[in-house]
Amino acid sequence: MFHRSERLLLRPIWPEDWQAVYGGIADEGVVRNLARAPWPYSKQDARDFAARPLAPHEPRFLITTACNGQAIGCIGLDAHDPDYPGTVEIGYWIARQHWGKGYATEAGKAALSIAATLGYPRVYGSHFLDNPASGAVLTKLGFEPTGRVIERHSCGRGETAMTAEYAIELSCGADHSGSKAA
Repeated sequence: MFHRSERLLLRPIWPEDWQAVYGGIADEGVVRNLARAPWPYSKQDARDFAARPLAPHEPRFLITTACNGQAIGCIGLDAHDPDYPGTVEIGYWIARQHWGKGYATEAGKAALSIAATLGYPRVYGSHFLDNPASGAVLTKLGFEPTGRVIERHSCGRGETAMTAEYAIELSCGADHSGSKAA
């Protein structure tokens, strides 16, 4: 699955993309805000991530610029808490040199459109409390706080940290991005 927005192309992550993934995520300031990525992030971690099989109902994408295909981050939908069957959680990161340009919000809109196309009625998101920028992205996307603040393990931090949980209700067939999935 591919998705084109105004400035971005979201496409599947292929094994040969490992260097692009590594080039953007091998930064402690990026990894410490993620739950599943370890720190230090190794080239082998990038190879393993890029080689993961594609999962049609839990897609993950390399975020690239539409004009020149430069990799700037990743975004995906993963199975959420087993207490909420049939729901997914959005996860994303943007390479530090691309922060503050609205790319996370634009990629998030595209991911929500894809989630709606896949028939998910609700998408969850969360952010570590010391990463309010990610909370701002979720809010811009229309997520609302669930009221849950929970401890979550961060592989990058090597410990648990408090996270705020958000959710958004999706309408079947709604376009959350103003662009088209292909």
